[in-house]
Amino acid sequence: MTKSYYVYIMTNKRNTVLYIGITNNLVRRVFEHKNDLVDGFTKKYRCHKLVWYQETSDVKSAIIKEKQMKKWKREYKENAVIKINPGWKDLSADLF
Repeated sequence: MTKSYYVYIMTNKRNTVLYIGITNNLVRRVFEHKNDLVDGFTKKYRCHKLVWYQETSDVKSAIIKEKQMKKWKREYKENAVIKINPGWKDLSADLF
């Protein structure tokens, strides 16, 4: 059985803050962010909106992608979102 890993971007209501993370359970992790269940960046800056994610079966490539994206300029991160989600809608509605 193949396991899935996700690199994802969460943002706040006004899309002014971007958080990049990795998880093996996107539904659970987004739920945690939306409900401020874990102290940290997303809770502090109210990053409750999932605007981008990418799935892979290779954990190493997911970790590499996350680390690369965290080093990107904001413009590159925004372009990644716009490419698949030009309206910056909350993609979590499709997950739940």
